[in-house]
Amino acid sequence: MPSARPYCRTACGCLALTASLVAGCATTAPSSPPAASSRAVEPASSPPQYIPVVRYGRYTLVELKPTEAQRDLLLQVIDVTLPDTLHATVGDALRHVLQRSGFQLCSGPETDAIDALPLPAAHYRLGPMVLRDALLTLTGPAWNLHADEAARVVCFTPVAMPAEPVRPLPSPAGDADTPAETFPLSEEAQP
Repeated sequence: MPSARPYCRTACGCLALTASLVAGCATTAPSSPPAASSRAVEPASSPPQYIPVVRYGRYTLVELKPTEAQRDLLLQVIDVTLPDTLHATVGDALRHVLQRSGFQLCSGPETDAIDALPLPAAHYRLGPMVLRDALLTLTGPAWNLHADEAARVVCFTPVAMPAEPVRPLPSPAGDADTPAETFPLSEEAQP
């Protein structure tokens, strides 16, 4: 039996060490609370808010509420490539972008003016962007966007133009008397 004794001493030593560590970590409550803290009013904690969720998959919880884009339809994200036609107008592009958005383009003299504008090549591909930004990109800074949420109609009005006339941009050559430098086009293929 002498061989069991070293294990007994080790076990007893470990128990004594554990007991002293646990006793050292214990804290005692203060004997009397300060007088000022007894008068302090604790802030009322708000009750936890109930958020309905549903589990999709193993680790995904989805809240059961509409997104901001579902509440405000002009915040929906679009990614549109317009059909490649030779005579597309800004009005055609607006109607194509609004096709599945839930909105329609209003009719009136402003819409006729937008229909007359040719569609720039840079606007044949739009997105991903918010619908409001896409509409403002198509019409440009000369038009203001007005949306009637009840009728789901989008209208545009021209921005008030400044009273002073627009000055022409200076020529790249500098003086009007000096002819601009021209570069001849060579017929050779360049590397």
